[in-house]
Amino acid sequence: MTASTDGRTDVLWFLPTHGDGRYLGAADGAREVSLSYLRQIAQGADDLGYYGVLLPTGRSCEDSWVIASALAPLTRNLRFLVAVRPGLQEPSAAARMAATLDRISDGRLLINVVTGGDPVELAGDGVFLSHDERYAVTHEFLHIWRRLLSGETVTFEGRHLRTRDGRALFPPVQKPYPPLYFGGSSPAGMAVAAEHCDVYLTWGEPPEQVAEKIAAARAAAERKGKTFSYGIRLHVIVRETEAAAWDAAESLISRLDDATIARAQETLKRQDSVGQSRMMALHGGKRDNLVVAPNLWAGVGLVRGGAGTALVGSADQVADRMKAYIDLGIDRFILSGYPHLEEAYRFAELVFPKLPLRATTGRAGGTARNDGPFGEIIANDLVPERRAAGG
Repeated sequence: MTASTDGRTDVLWFLPTHGDGRYLGAADGAREVSLSYLRQIAQGADDLGYYGVLLPTGRSCEDSWVIASALAPLTRNLRFLVAVRPGLQEPSAAARMAATLDRISDGRLLINVVTGGDPVELAGDGVFLSHDERYAVTHEFLHIWRRLLSGETVTFEGRHLRTRDGRALFPPVQKPYPPLYFGGSSPAGMAVAAEHCDVYLTWGEPPEQVAEKIAAARAAAERKGKTFSYGIRLHVIVRETEAAAWDAAESLISRLDDATIARAQETLKRQDSVGQSRMMALHGGKRDNLVVAPNLWAGVGLVRGGAGTALVGSADQVADRMKAYIDLGIDRFILSGYPHLEEAYRFAELVFPKLPLRATTGRAGGTARNDGPFGEIIANDLVPERRAAGG
């Protein structure tokens, strides 16, 4: 896989297997994490033409492989970005799981390589390795995993992992294996990404910081004689007017009190993830200066680990900010918004027509009927007129 040169993008959505609702950090307006609700989001994303969906991983989430396996038969074109966890899984078992899910989904599996950044959670899972040691395990894991799914018989003796005459007898649909997505902001993370992965991911930092990170990742890849595609993970709050979007952002954190924010920040500080530290530095745990770049708001990161920024604004503003990231080299966006069902529709309806989408994203990709009628029939007789895309 090579970096995009056509200035176009794919857009993925998010399945909130760790919870969803109308307000952050509050039970008010919260929704049950049920298969029924996740099915609604997945099928909505499929109908709207999103390229795929990211499923999060960790002890706060329902298991991503089980959920993806349940939803794959209920969708048609949607891809599932599911995590492998070096250190928690053996590469041979992970390879068989990947081949199986790729086969039963007819080639719709994407792999998110997650090394993990919370030592407390990792200890609960039996992993007691330092930051760089975890990346060393990831390197060995991916060395074995890639060779197995490429059809090789693998014998490997590493510092952390070993295998003898390992094989994956059922091959994946995608050759040589499903694409590998990887996010790591540290030098150790970038080195592993450059060695093994196809898509380098960053969280939604301001454009100048994203540009610096892409430059560092590109240099690491070039040292290995390869190129990346680049993806970015962001939340979105889009409305028909800028004022309405900022009102929605304020509403999202309106039930948060300072004590809840403080507890969340203390928990997040225990992580040794460089990317998490960069996210937290954007807001400093304070709610008084959350706009960190034009239309880029860090309010989500007050209580959420991982992706903590949102693009906030009108459809034109959000599309323009996304185009600025595309100009930096980003060719896929992994987006989310609260609640995820409604925001998936709102974003697709308002922003898709304004973006330079690939054929694999949007209604042009054939994922939804385009012969109408669209909308309620007026007075039981008149079909609503459709405006041109972007109008």
